Amino acid sequence: MATSEVTESTGEGGFTHRQILVILSGLLLGILLAALDQTIVSTAIRTIADDLNGYSLQAWATTAYLITATLATPLYGKLSDMYGRKPFYLAAITIFLIGSLLSAFSQSMYELAAFRALQGLGAGGLMSLALTIVGDIVSPRERAKYQGYFLAVFGTSSVVGPVLGGLFAGQDSILGIAGWRWVFLVNVPIGLFTLVVVTRALHLPVRERSPDRVDYWGAAVLAIALTPLLIVAQQGREWGWGSVRSVLCYAVGVVGVIVFVWVERMLGDAALIPLRIFRNRTFALGVVISFVVGAGMFGGILLLPQYLQAVRGAGPMIGGLQMMPMVLGMMVGSVVSGQLISRTGRYRAYTLIGAGMITLGLFLLHYLRADTAYWIVVLFMLCVGFGLGNLMQPLIIALQNALPPKDMGVSTAAATFFRQIGGTLGAAVFLSVLFTRLAPNIRTELVAAGHDQKFQQALLNGRNDGNPADMALAQGLLNHDTSAAQHVLADSSVIQRLNPVLAKPFQVGFAESLSTVFLTTSAVALVALVLVAFWKEVPLRTTVGDAPAEPAAGIG
Repeated sequence: MATSEVTESTGEGGFTHRQILVILSGLLLGILLAALDQTIVSTAIRTIADDLNGYSLQAWATTAYLITATLATPLYGKLSDMYGRKPFYLAAITIFLIGSLLSAFSQSMYELAAFRALQGLGAGGLMSLALTIVGDIVSPRERAKYQGYFLAVFGTSSVVGPVLGGLFAGQDSILGIAGWRWVFLVNVPIGLFTLVVVTRALHLPVRERSPDRVDYWGAAVLAIALTPLLIVAQQGREWGWGSVRSVLCYAVGVVGVIVFVWVERMLGDAALIPLRIFRNRTFALGVVISFVVGAGMFGGILLLPQYLQAVRGAGPMIGGLQMMPMVLGMMVGSVVSGQLISRTGRYRAYTLIGAGMITLGLFLLHYLRADTAYWIVVLFMLCVGFGLGNLMQPLIIALQNALPPKDMGVSTAAATFFRQIGGTLGAAVFLSVLFTRLAPNIRTELVAAGHDQKFQQALLNGRNDGNPADMALAQGLLNHDTSAAQHVLADSSVIQRLNPVLAKPFQVGFAESLSTVFLTTSAVALVALVLVAFWKEVPLRTTVGDAPAEPAAGIG
């Protein structure tokens, strides 16, 4: 390979721009695997659950993946600091591939949940280790030019995933195999190619074996602490946030977190997440910002497809394509900020711009109504996407730069870990707010529509128009049976099959409910903006690894 070339080196690590791009190709493929899997499965999960006769169990396939991916993230960071990145990155890809293959041939939802958990064990290392490896080969100042590609892949997956998920789930069979199984099989060729590229292209300096021992106690206690909290985040809305099961999960989680902190304190530098890293005020505040941004970011990204599909009537594939403006804004923001950070060595302005644009964009989204013109939606999505592009990349670089290079794995994994936790909790809270507001808002709109002659006539016609959705709703409402309306709430895709006149109260109710949630997410983003305003900027290192820093003037 080209690893012997030393010309045109981009930093003290001795890698040329061409070598970095080759390595980057393997890392980007790994991130594509992890990011694409989440969006493609979420689109197809209802079809999968129906085929496996496990409709009521579908949430567990997602929860199992989420738990293992989140728990594995800090473990990969610590182990890679101790023994090197490449073996664990290859292991993560291999585990993910095996989990994908097994998931593709699941015969029940219980099997699928178990195999998705295995997938998650691999996915936990794909994102954090990719960012860590870039940190190993490129100085923080130059890193901004390259990490924008990661956001681009992440954003693209949010568009491509729903399109592929809807495509595969909509096919009875492809090459004699049920269409939904290709949701997982598509990972196999991508994963195998990624293994080949990473094996051949990724040549990192040999790391000295760390004298630290593996913190198995910390990993075990962290699993005990986070598993019930992640479960209740996913299941709490169905169980009831104040139910016995939910309260038990809170209690076990809180006790687990306290014990975890005690274990980590006792182990010192050998800890899974050494507590000393939080004594660095820049890093500690950056982690809090990551947590808050994760909540707001995932909340916004999660809710926009709800608006596009439930309110505007787009299918999963079209809805995915309609998210393209946000991805475009993210790409432009990350590329522009990356180039400017690399030239100037300053990043604070872009974090402020990013947090401000996200706050503004989410606030504007709360003005969306059922009849809002799509071009206005595009402008608001561009605003949020541009903000994400300006904030996410500098945030990662600043956290990596705040700690010594020897802690690269731990710092990157911690940032990823807390962002994932924030996203999970944020999604749970925002969805809970959405569905709490949804029923009363739709009920209000149906009562108001009942006085409209066009709606009344549509109900009367709907009883015999041959459309099952219209017939079920009309029969229910005319007989004062609310179960028909509840069915629409349980499966929002029914709205797309209703007569537009009958669908309007549901679309308006959804839009009003989403407005409340977008306003809530903008408040969370505002908290992130305030925290960023108090965040101290640390000059970016111009060297790779532990080499002594050069004056900033030495970088062009």
